[in-house]
Amino acid sequence: MTATVTISERAAKRIGQILKNEGEGAKLRISVEGGGCSGFQYKFDVETTQADDDLVIERDNAVVLVDPTSVPFLAGSEVDFVDDLIGASFRVNNPNATASCGCGTSFSI
Repeated sequence: MTATVTISERAAKRIGQILKNEGEGAKLRISVEGGGCSGFQYKFDVETTQADDDLVIERDNAVVLVDPTSVPFLAGSEVDFVDDLIGASFRVNNPNATASCGCGTSFSI
């Protein structure tokens, strides 16, 4: 299993727009927490603090951080941005998830 997490072109564009409005040094942190209707849930936060052991993913103007505890849960995943009839949101295409909820914010392994 690879620790690589990728960011789609659509997601990078949207993350770049968000970070531009947040000021100098802003980064998007993606983490996995216990909870949600399927056992784990994705959490997205904008912050300026980066730990030495964070996985750093950069694409275009987007900088994404993943803490070392969340990396195994996200290994091989692609973060995408979708804008459809039910709304706009980031979506994690996670090959490790064996089940997920209808809205795609929680998953199980």
